[in-house]
Amino acid sequence: MAALRAAGCVFAEDEAELILAAAPTPDAAASMVERRAAGLPLEFVVGWAGFLGRRIAVEPGVFVPRRRTEFLVEQALAQAPGAAVVVDLCCGSGAVGAALAAGLGEVELHAADIDPVAVRCARRNVADLGGQVHTGDLFEALPGGLRGRIDVLAANVPYVPTGEIGLLPAEARDHEPRVALDGGADGLDVLRRVAAGAPGWLAPGGCLLAETSRRQAPAAVAAFTGAGLRTRLAVSEERCAHVVIGVGP
Repeated sequence: MAALRAAGCVFAEDEAELILAAAPTPDAAASMVERRAAGLPLEFVVGWAGFLGRRIAVEPGVFVPRRRTEFLVEQALAQAPGAAVVVDLCCGSGAVGAALAAGLGEVELHAADIDPVAVRCARRNVADLGGQVHTGDLFEALPGGLRGRIDVLAANVPYVPTGEIGLLPAEARDHEPRVALDGGADGLDVLRRVAAGAPGWLAPGGCLLAETSRRQAPAAVAAFTGAGLRTRLAVSEERCAHVVIGVGP
């Protein structure tokens, strides 16, 4: 614990407990503490991240699911409690898709990401839920048979403006893939592409949900509305979470 405190870990005691629980041997624990003290995110050190009561397997090079993104899942479950076909686009570790499938019960679950490392990780997290994971750029990754059938399309897109990547905490900036963070000049490049393409994939009354920031929310809502979706913004001040929800005709 002293080594973690010396390295500036704010929750050194809690982190030490998690490392000791995950380590198979004392030598392994010492190595894990050393890696954490050197700045490796705790989730990569122990091999998992907590998300809506589930342990989501993560590995270096994969975007770590944020607790604020739990709000996106909660909104999706409230919007479409009877959803039968779910897609987790820009899936990263697959945390959103896994949480949705767990909350909905028997669903047809698909996840997709352009990053092969993320795809490999997501397969670990959705396998026990019968999920399928695809590699490719947004909708190009999905099987054509999903067109017009998706009840919930969750897209936790990258939304950090390119010029602000350097301002991120070191754990994200130095250890997570840029493709999972960089949303282009104003942070909304990927969100706009998803909004434009979503109507052709949604089932009648199906919904698209994407996380954004307070500053970007008006433009994100406009992108959804411009794509022909009935749009609203859900906000959790407690979690600093902003989710744009668009419902198809």
